[in-house]
Amino acid sequence: MAGSLSNTAAPIKSSLAKLQALNGLFAIYKKQGPTSADVLNTLKDTLLREAGVENSNSRKRKKQWLKMGHGGTLDSAASGVLVVGVGNGTKQLSTMLTGSKKYRAVGELGKATDTLDATGTVIMEKEFEHVTRLDMEEKLKMFTGDIMQVPPLYSALKKDGQRLSVLLKKGHQVEAKPARPVTVYSLTLQEFQPPCFTLDIECGGGFYVRSLVDDLGKALASCAHVKELIRTKQGQFTLQDHALHEEQWTLENIRGALHHCTEGDQRSDSPKSSQTGAQQLPGEKRKSSAP
Repeated sequence: MAGSLSNTAAPIKSSLAKLQALNGLFAIYKKQGPTSADVLNTLKDTLLREAGVENSNSRKRKKQWLKMGHGGTLDSAASGVLVVGVGNGTKQLSTMLTGSKKYRAVGELGKATDTLDATGTVIMEKEFEHVTRLDMEEKLKMFTGDIMQVPPLYSALKKDGQRLSVLLKKGHQVEAKPARPVTVYSLTLQEFQPPCFTLDIECGGGFYVRSLVDDLGKALASCAHVKELIRTKQGQFTLQDHALHEEQWTLENIRGALHHCTEGDQRSDSPKSSQTGAQQLPGEKRKSSAP
């Protein structure tokens, strides 16, 4: 009997040891609905259950079986690439926060909401029929390059240790944060079918797509909000090539996708810095230097 129990425990310890030995960065797909923190906890619980850890609820347990974090919050209503650091890889997550990101956003003209996206309450409606594709393309030039941007009130930014979005939901009065410098590397109008339009955006850290769409609506003598938002790239990780979907969240798949970090691997991977020596990721094809 004792021998049987010992034989059962050995594979569990072995699986947990392999899980705890992971060090590096990888990307997962975040679906619409849950918060980034919820998705990370689901990932942890899935991996710990596979390793045989019982009662592995990430929010309740005191013992941290697995060191893991994510490199930049995606709004609950948004989907796409979420970069995860595991083990020593968590030390590299700051590069994901400040590095380059790409988004595809669907905006809707004529309606503004308190959250600047479709989850909020409509607080203003204005005419939009006067806006043409040419008008929008011209105004987008105002928001390209190094610009100043006021973050949304509903955001992960904090006041006195609490998120502004949480304070607002509790009924507290919250003042807007001051405008801050952000960088937009590229901004293109992909589709224009009023009231909806689609933007492709590449930006640096601290940039809010919701604020962009809100400001764009005002610049066009109308108003607008984000109807749909997808992060298609974060750092070197792309949605198409690197993001693991929930059914792929296994130790074997993550080991295969892991981007191992070294002490010197501190690149922000912004367009300004990615011209030299970008490291190839697992499964990623080298791009030709030809135009």
